[in-house]
Amino acid sequence: MESVALRRTAAIDPAKVVRLMLAFFGDSEVPRAVALDPDALPARPRALLAHNGHMTEVLTQHHGASLSVRPYRIHREGDLYGRRLDLFASGDPQPVMTGVMIFNLALVAAAVRDEIVAAQSPLGEILIRHRILRRVAADAFLRFDADDPLAQRFGIADQPAYGRLATIDCDQRPAVDLLEIVRP
Repeated sequence: MESVALRRTAAIDPAKVVRLMLAFFGDSEVPRAVALDPDALPARPRALLAHNGHMTEVLTQHHGASLSVRPYRIHREGDLYGRRLDLFASGDPQPVMTGVMIFNLALVAAAVRDEIVAAQSPLGEILIRHRILRRVAADAFLRFDADDPLAQRFGIADQPAYGRLATIDCDQRPAVDLLEIVRP
């Protein structure tokens, strides 16, 4: 039987990917989200999402403040470590980003792994500090309905939120799957 190599650019439903990421935590919620072309994003979310950089750097620059991470759900299966999290800009009581991170810890050194699991710093900050050779690739963009539980984390009624699915390669190997949703 011939094997088929799947490319990361293969067409898949981004909302399904979000649903599978949430299932890693045992959650059965169905995201109220639709895929968008990056050009269809409103200007502010497009500036924050449509790039191949670390959200940590982009949000720090945008808000002019350092970021802190507050995980609200953590799950680990062997070397797969995931957290549902909010990022806060210093001095801002509302999250500037919410999301999901699933990391294959087998792909980084013990010191990096320990710092990630400690959940005291945003992931991008950790990878940059440890000078991990990395590549961030935005894979898809989404609009979350205002009544979606992820959009509601911002505490802003009647406004959709926008996000992206991204992958971080560490030392040329896919290591991290991300859902990053910015505050409306």
